[in-house]
Amino acid sequence: MKKTYDLIIIGSGSIGIPAAYALAGMKQSVLVLDALPSPGQGQDKKAIGGIRATHSDKGKIRVSQRSIEIFSRWKAETGDDIQWKSNGYSYPAYTKKDETLLKDLMVLQQGLGLNIRWLSAEDYRDINFGIQMEGLRGSTYSPEDGSASPLLFTHSCYQQALKRGAAFRFHEPVVGFEIKHHRVSGVKTRTGTYHSAQVLNAAGAFAGEVSQMAGIEIPVDPDCHEAGITEAVRPFMGPMVVDMRKAPGSKNFYFYQNAEGQVVFCLTPDPPIWGTDSRATAAFLPMVARRMIRIMPMLANLKVRRTWRGLYPMTPDGFPFVSKARELDNFYQAVGMCGQGFMLGPGMAELIARMITGEHVAEDRDILKSFDLGREFTCEEVCK
Repeated sequence: MKKTYDLIIIGSGSIGIPAAYALAGMKQSVLVLDALPSPGQGQDKKAIGGIRATHSDKGKIRVSQRSIEIFSRWKAETGDDIQWKSNGYSYPAYTKKDETLLKDLMVLQQGLGLNIRWLSAEDYRDINFGIQMEGLRGSTYSPEDGSASPLLFTHSCYQQALKRGAAFRFHEPVVGFEIKHHRVSGVKTRTGTYHSAQVLNAAGAFAGEVSQMAGIEIPVDPDCHEAGITEAVRPFMGPMVVDMRKAPGSKNFYFYQNAEGQVVFCLTPDPPIWGTDSRATAAFLPMVARRMIRIMPMLANLKVRRTWRGLYPMTPDGFPFVSKARELDNFYQAVGMCGQGFMLGPGMAELIARMITGEHVAEDRDILKSFDLGREFTCEEVCK
């Protein structure tokens, strides 16, 4: 069995698999290690599938723009159907505060080339005809955002990475590192030690634990979120709806109809629920159902098929950490995706590949400033 590689990636999730695909495409020998039995079995399979570039920071906007290009062309370029749907995103505003915030944010977004515009309440009803009109002041609309199946994309990307020569070892949790002269000289698992020129931590919700094994502390803490999915019905929705208003027990919530006709939904708990408990709760469905029916009453008779709970690896400001560790010369972090790993993954993977191979250009370095580990946490992501 081969034991030496150009790069070892820890974690086969929304960042690890696309990174393996991208780096193997650059003729790097890549090994991906994961404690779980198959790819995408951590938080990746719990993603709801939304893909948007409507963020509040240049770095995430640029990365997501590239992700959208990759998702939208995936079937044509690989032959694999990932249920890409360019259904768009919308942020309806029911308060003056939210309207002002969204319009101000559009200045940045449009300046970076996003196709996003403000719709009047009447124009918004034309594309989401079941929306609650009382108090509606209008909505942003970004038609090039969309959705895809996390399960189908993860499987396809894994298969494509294998075709490019990437290797994967499952049931092999990393248990430690050999470190010499400020470099990781070996990655230890329960079955042996692997060696590589570079190491990438892409362990998602458990990235902090992996980092600690290397003697590095990073402020990434898992936050529990719940989601659900309904029965399939005929298409009736336009773009994803993101309601920024707070309600008892929750901040924003969001839902959309996927390519198979199911309505997928999620909310942000308030206060946050920290930890790694992935058990679904009895409180979630009544809470989110009240909010969904309030903003779109026609949803009242939909049957919910299942709910689940996933972990968002959160950073203090809502932006990822993607950079080389200052403590070790060959240890890279791609962590803290804050629940947006699926949508960021393909574009972020290409950026990571150029960073690790030294092929990044001036634009890449500018983008990476948003994700630097040493940044001051003075700003916060508005569009979480």
